[in-house]
Amino acid sequence: MARRKVGVVGYGHLGQYLVEHLLSSETCELCFVWNRTTSALKGKVDDKYILDDLEMFSQCGADLIVEVAHPVITETYGEKFLHDADYMVGSPTGLAKKELELKLRNATVKHGLYIPAGALWGGEDIKKMADRDTLKAVKLTMSFHPSSFRLLGELDVKNKAVKEKKTVLYDGEVRPLCSLAPSNTNTMAAASLAAHTLGFDKVQGCLIADPELTDYHIIQTEVWGNSHIKDKVFYVCTVRKNPATKGHVTGSATYNSFLSSVYGANGKGPGVHLC
Repeated sequence: MARRKVGVVGYGHLGQYLVEHLLSSETCELCFVWNRTTSALKGKVDDKYILDDLEMFSQCGADLIVEVAHPVITETYGEKFLHDADYMVGSPTGLAKKELELKLRNATVKHGLYIPAGALWGGEDIKKMADRDTLKAVKLTMSFHPSSFRLLGELDVKNKAVKEKKTVLYDGEVRPLCSLAPSNTNTMAAASLAAHTLGFDKVQGCLIADPELTDYHIIQTEVWGNSHIKDKVFYVCTVRKNPATKGHVTGSATYNSFLSSVYGANGKGPGVHLC
């Protein structure tokens, strides 16, 4: 059986991890790597895999293209990728833009748009509840050391003022938060896409800067739903304590989760899929 050809867009910490594993994979085959600065690839990746111009991606024959760079990649190339291959969005915060989400959903005619679960625990269960229209509410509370945030605007100013006391930086709808914290809210974006009956406007997100979290990221996911018993509400709360290096955006366990998502982004056909 032929190995699935995978192209990787982005060569940061996560991109490097994926490339290393794909090069030794028995089921997948690396077919190209692109990075905004090609010099970062020289000497680290064999020249035969380096794609200098992302516009030329179709010549590489990828079955799956994986973005681990920046939301702007999806905005610029997402529709084009889906014309030729399955596409896995590593930065789903970009889909908080309504027009882009709709455009990509409409582009999944021949291929699948895959959303990695990443640090989201119970994503498939959330989607099942949304599919059955029993989902009432979802809230994610994410706590990081202040140095692990990559924020913009007012949130960045607020975070830089955090010294010793744990501080809530944001508590509200996920959609506006994604543009202010695009690197720290991919888990919230994945939850918003899984909870498709609620979406970015109704799923709630809370960001907390905690100076004491020097070794972990903590993600709490709360889900409320209808039950078959009158006046009784279904509720589940999970807490994920992910070991993480101080100052890093991505926790260690997320790397393995993401690699598993790459292998799972296969065979589901057209449409939007959590993996």
